[in-house]
Amino acid sequence: MTKEGLYGLWNWFDSESWYPLGRSVGGTVYPGLMMTSSIIYWFLQWIAVPMDIRNVCVFIAPVFSGFTALTTYKLTKEATGKSAHGLFSALFIAIVPSYISRSAAGSYDNEAIAIFALVYSFYTFLKAANSGSLFDSCVAAFAFLYMVASWGGYVFIINMIPIWVLAMIVLGKCDKQVYISYSVFYIIGHILSIQILFVGFQAITSSEHMLSHFVFIILQVHYLLQWIKGHTGQKAFQTLVRFFYFGLTAVLLVGFLYLSFTGASRWSGRSLTLLDPTYAKKFIPIVASVSEH
Repeated sequence: MTKEGLYGLWNWFDSESWYPLGRSVGGTVYPGLMMTSSIIYWFLQWIAVPMDIRNVCVFIAPVFSGFTALTTYKLTKEATGKSAHGLFSALFIAIVPSYISRSAAGSYDNEAIAIFALVYSFYTFLKAANSGSLFDSCVAAFAFLYMVASWGGYVFIINMIPIWVLAMIVLGKCDKQVYISYSVFYIIGHILSIQILFVGFQAITSSEHMLSHFVFIILQVHYLLQWIKGHTGQKAFQTLVRFFYFGLTAVLLVGFLYLSFTGASRWSGRSLTLLDPTYAKKFIPIVASVSEH
């Protein structure tokens, strides 16, 4: 990438990999790590700091682990409103053994930047949900794009955030700020995700994203019903609510089952482990053994 540019990487066909078939690198790799390294390298060259790309790659993991600690502080402070809690959170993530193993100098793998991207995505979305700002929501969507470009673990984000939004709806705490933040995050985030060649239209069709689609539809229906409530009687509104929720749930459930059983969409080991922590240990030991999971 430092020699040929981003399009050079995306269009690179490596004829020496998987011989004799070769490999289309651009469509089979998450480009976030290489893009981050190259941008840092180009910036250093621009300000006349003569650092080799190899040294950039060596130090990128420990540098981003520091960013992760700072972002964890901001995340916890945003959630609790207390700086002391944020400091303790930064301390705890700094001494997690599995993260230390992934942030040592020379550990040049996707997780070198992906853990930072994951925490930053949660922080920016929570900030958007608290403020209801369109700008903050767009920042959260671009943070999600960085995570998608960095690691397949982005499915954790696109499942956990919808679960949180769904919980807000069920608990009756879903306000205008949550509606704005999730709607903008969902639409822009998915449009941006499609731009990553390795993901493409899986962001729309795969089972890992179905929950986000489901919650987005539920959120729109929820606010439509709130609008209708102000224009109808109480009895008619209750009947309409039952019809909407039962009908919508049935349609979405049938659609999900159809996509799953016809093979059009399959749950990955990561997603099943997110829903059932014991799944990977029983059926996919290699997923259970990976420290960052």
